[in-house]
Amino acid sequence: MTAIQTAPDYIRWFKDLRIEDVPLVGGKTASLGELYSALAPQGVRVPNGFAITAAAYRDALRESGADDELRKLLDGLDKRRIADLAKRAAKARAIVYDATDRADLRKEVNEAYRLLEQEYGRAAAVAVRSSATAEDLPNASFAGQHDSFLNIRGTKDLFETCRRCFASLFTDRAISYRIDNGFDHFKVALSVAIMKMVRSDIAASGVIFTLDTESGFRDVAFITGAYGLGENVVQGAVDPDEFYVHKPTFNAGFRAVLSRRLGAKEKRMVYAKTDAKTKTHGTTTRNVATPPSERSQFCISDADVLELAQAAIVVENHYSQKAGRPTPMDVEWAKDGNDGALYIIQARPETVASRRTPDALETYALKKPGKAIATGRAVGEKIAAGKIRLVKSERDLRAFRPGEVLVATSTSPDWEPVMKTAAAIVTDHGGRTCHAAIIARELGVPAVVGTENFSKHAKTGTTVTVCCAEGDVGHVYDGALPFEVTKVAIDTLQRPRTEIMVNLGNPEVAFKTAMMPNAGVGLARMEFIINQHIGIHPMALATPDKVNSAKDRKTIQNLTARYKAPADFFVERLSEGVGTIAAAFYPHPVIVRLSDFKTNEYASLIAGRDFEPKEENPMLGFRGASRYAHPAYAAGFALECAALRRVRDVMGLTNLKIMIPFCRRVDEARKVIETMAGHGLERGEGGLEIFMMCEIPNNVILIDQFAKLFDGFSIGSNDLTQLTLGVDRDSDIVAFDFDERDPGMLKMLTLAVEGAKRNRRHVGICGEAPANYPEIARFLTELGIDSISVNPASVLRTMEIVREAERELAARAPQALAS
Repeated sequence: MTAIQTAPDYIRWFKDLRIEDVPLVGGKTASLGELYSALAPQGVRVPNGFAITAAAYRDALRESGADDELRKLLDGLDKRRIADLAKRAAKARAIVYDATDRADLRKEVNEAYRLLEQEYGRAAAVAVRSSATAEDLPNASFAGQHDSFLNIRGTKDLFETCRRCFASLFTDRAISYRIDNGFDHFKVALSVAIMKMVRSDIAASGVIFTLDTESGFRDVAFITGAYGLGENVVQGAVDPDEFYVHKPTFNAGFRAVLSRRLGAKEKRMVYAKTDAKTKTHGTTTRNVATPPSERSQFCISDADVLELAQAAIVVENHYSQKAGRPTPMDVEWAKDGNDGALYIIQARPETVASRRTPDALETYALKKPGKAIATGRAVGEKIAAGKIRLVKSERDLRAFRPGEVLVATSTSPDWEPVMKTAAAIVTDHGGRTCHAAIIARELGVPAVVGTENFSKHAKTGTTVTVCCAEGDVGHVYDGALPFEVTKVAIDTLQRPRTEIMVNLGNPEVAFKTAMMPNAGVGLARMEFIINQHIGIHPMALATPDKVNSAKDRKTIQNLTARYKAPADFFVERLSEGVGTIAAAFYPHPVIVRLSDFKTNEYASLIAGRDFEPKEENPMLGFRGASRYAHPAYAAGFALECAALRRVRDVMGLTNLKIMIPFCRRVDEARKVIETMAGHGLERGEGGLEIFMMCEIPNNVILIDQFAKLFDGFSIGSNDLTQLTLGVDRDSDIVAFDFDERDPGMLKMLTLAVEGAKRNRRHVGICGEAPANYPEIARFLTELGIDSISVNPASVLRTMEIVREAERELAARAPQALAS
């Protein structure tokens, strides 16, 4: 930048500001100064700019007498009287707007803008952004409470916009927010930041959180983005693209996107055309429809995602060091369509998920299923029921009653006083980092955003249940469904010596589940990911020319259009699903079981009928290990191996272990291990451990021979019981004979555990027997099993049962437990 003269009284340039200057220029601008001056050497780009100090605001109000006017106007205000709040707020804004029309301030702003033009060109477009002296602090987000303006050009329009920005300290929502958070209206002042606009109107922009916004999980960077200026993402007017990056492996040198989700990105905000008739109060931006070809692509590349993750990590580390404690951050970014560079345009401490107290675990769960009438992105993890209030206008907002479910196309920051009283919120548009989602999280209100069209057929007065307790996908169910809330104090839990692990198949609940006390994942089911996130038979993607149905070929073509080859779709989706689970529990072990669909289950996938034989008893047929080296599935298995290799080698998640299911014979085991090695998954290389499901009587009988090939065993009690007792576990008519507590089964469990220990191999159990029957958990504990893996809902109960069993064993035979 060109040399700048001594800054006038009311102007401070970014280069002269630090985070300690919050009283001078507010949180947002102090943070911009910190970023601009301290982090540029580490590769964080921030557009240049300057601030009008909060002193300008205070002096203007004091010297004009506006202070006294405002105090009288706001005296006795009851925020619950919405119409009166709106009336007084409008008068307050007019008072501030008039008070800030000062010749000395206009002169200083004009001079600063002309210096900025010397760096960026004549009539450079700038963003005019509010920055309250109490804004962006660790105990309050102030997100969206004050106004900011984009694409402002020229000295006249700039100054008028700054006055409007000052006046926005008294928006309805800002007044309400200060009351709720205990801020004195007259101890909060406003500074205005003027910064060079990044040309994201011809590129993309979005938000980064350095944690998972729903669970508070700290080890990921969560990046959202859409085409155009960032206001649509922040306000929730579009469904953005979403990306996760795993910070520990990223810091270790691995460069990979952990997972991604394609957003609809229905529209993009761009500059409005300007001419001589354009006025300050006119429109400087406008929305245009996003072409279908761009909607079907991600708005930024993987390289962009990784660069943004790097910047966010640098920002988080810097602010954490300044604060003397871990400080997750909320960061806004923009990509310039002219120079192709990525810029950080705001950073502030995240104030919701990071403040959740870890002293107790609170879980919500539906007691019975319901009819889903809408789905979208889940915000929070709660469940609520109530009557719909469809909000299309301010009149509808005035009619809103506490405890109703607010349904709208999208929400406005002005609605915050009403949102606070809602049982739940449902919107057509928006992603998990939009303003509505941020406010819903802060208020503790469950929300489902991005339902696409729910408001078009929702009716006021209809009772619904809004559920955000089922992973990333939020559901709106018809009627009031019963649900339960479980709360367990963490400080009362004592972890047993026996490792208590979890069974998991759904990556969407991995971060939340990983925050429970656990020793890792004893069984990660690949089938859920293939069924829910891929949906196509692996062989149809490996050999698409063998798909017979024209309809199936068209579906596959549409789903895989972004990929060079259909097989790449399978590898990316599977690796990201498995990788998300492995990242959530990193560095604890995650044991992923290779696909164990039966032929009838594979046949239900897209094009599955073209590749699967019809079997009379699929439970005992072409499943598990028998498929992997067989010509009928060898190409599909190669894709599974490629996905798992990507998780370990590219993502760096070497805590992933691989488990072979339903392996009937020792020769079969040897052949599968050789096949895996041929696909780059060689046992021992890079610390890779290969386990076997111990679920066939032959596995128990020949455990000494199997132990020579595997690093560990996991007892699959469901199939082992079925095959030991000769009971079809899918048959209702003989279900009474299926009992893991049968003496024969107890003998099988004993032989399996003793055999593994004799060979110094890890042995665990991943069936539900220990969760269903406490006596089985106690029995296995006494046998000295290494780990017990159960569904997440059973972890705490199983942990307590095992701990009690260990106490009893120690009392009876302390030497046995010590061994």
